[in-house]
Amino acid sequence: MMILAWIVLLGLGAVFFGDVLEKQFNPNQRVDTRYGEGGSREVVLQRNKFGHYVTSGTINGQPVTFMLDTGATGVAIPEAVANRLGIPRGRSYRTQTANGMSTSYAALLDRVAVGDIELRNVQAGIAPGLRMEEILLGMSFLKHIEFTQRGDTLILRQ
Repeated sequence: MMILAWIVLLGLGAVFFGDVLEKQFNPNQRVDTRYGEGGSREVVLQRNKFGHYVTSGTINGQPVTFMLDTGATGVAIPEAVANRLGIPRGRSYRTQTANGMSTSYAALLDRVAVGDIELRNVQAGIAPGLRMEEILLGMSFLKHIEFTQRGDTLILRQ
């Protein structure tokens, strides 16, 4: 019985601390949208403990995790995530990354959303070299959104 109690206790601890760690990485798992005068939409994001803005969102209605990257020209999708989402590869092209030259594949996303901020027909690239689960939300999305940073908060406004 004592061994079973320890196993249950360790299991509960792993679940609890796993959730705590996930919230530290993505403090914006639940994104609320505020509506301003004139119909503008605002989403407020908190910076994570690593200094990045990570948030939950959707691509073509399917849930994903975004890492905002103003240094990225476009939306960069790891190949494994693109396969899971059923996003087809388009033509190949060369890209310059922090790790040097790479090959990516063009993609067109029907809908990309963070909260109720949604854009249609967003250019993206499928990047086989990206070894992460997060999608880099680059300027092909962000250039259509007004964004303001204050301290550890980033406000997206459409």
